[in-house]
Amino acid sequence: MKWSEISIHTTNEAIEPISNILHESGASGVVIEDPFDLVKERENVFGEIYQLNPGDYPEEGVVIKAYLPVNSFLGETVEEIKQAINNLVIYDIDIGLNKVEISEVNEEEWATAWKKYYNPVKISDKFTIVPTWEEYEPVTSDELIVELDPGMAFGTGTHPTTVMSIQALERTVKKGDQVIDVGTGSGVLSIAAAMLGAEKVDAYDLDEVAVTSARLNIKLNKVQDVTTVRQNNLLDGIEAAADVIVANILAEIILRFTDDAAALVKPGGYFITSGIIQPKKNQVKEAIEKAGFIIEEVMVMEDWVAIIAKKPQ
Repeated sequence: MKWSEISIHTTNEAIEPISNILHESGASGVVIEDPFDLVKERENVFGEIYQLNPGDYPEEGVVIKAYLPVNSFLGETVEEIKQAINNLVIYDIDIGLNKVEISEVNEEEWATAWKKYYNPVKISDKFTIVPTWEEYEPVTSDELIVELDPGMAFGTGTHPTTVMSIQALERTVKKGDQVIDVGTGSGVLSIAAAMLGAEKVDAYDLDEVAVTSARLNIKLNKVQDVTTVRQNNLLDGIEAAADVIVANILAEIILRFTDDAAALVKPGGYFITSGIIQPKKNQVKEAIEKAGFIIEEVMVMEDWVAIIAKKPQ
């Protein structure tokens, strides 16, 4: 099969929404070339331990790549992607240079392109994300290994928004908890919650492809007995109470269901939100507080923000 590589030169701020656009357009995953990775401090902190080639990275901004099958609809798909990216400015998202390039690759090159970008990554005190094709031996006896295939779904577990979400789950999820994951994507947050001892995890995503992919990853990590994935729009129609609700999605989407989250989180429970760009931080904080939560912690990593909020007893 022939594949077309679509390359978008944009900003760090636009990574999450553009990745989601690509995923919804049929890409089974994305590659992110961020020059910040070349200078990121890794000694004594969580991070990748491997060599990076500066030639693979832009001098400024970031490049997002995805692979689409070459078919009769490719031209229309690319135009739809371009239009969807242009529409991000409506949400005050800086799309930067927004240079879109298309090139053709064969299947062997496509497979190789994926694997050179993904290596085991320790992202928190407990969790390490490991690509399915990598051999990895746990460093400590209590280390939790999440296996992911980046080709399965949007969300590799190593983006700052996901890292902060998992770190927040570590601080809030207790054995026996009921957890809801809104906009589950690859299912990585649901997997983490289950591994932390949650008794029941309900994962929701509006995208049917994401639902299928999350189910595959959940089964791969053997947490299907406690984790259920369903197609659903945010928390619409959900009535079951939860000890923790986590949502790693755009700030504009979080603002739509803070009241629904407040109705479902048990007293003393937590609402974790991530995927928030710095300029939207105060707006999301105000909405969460207005819904009745108390902000316990605001986490910051690079240009991204995550919020841990607690519902009063």
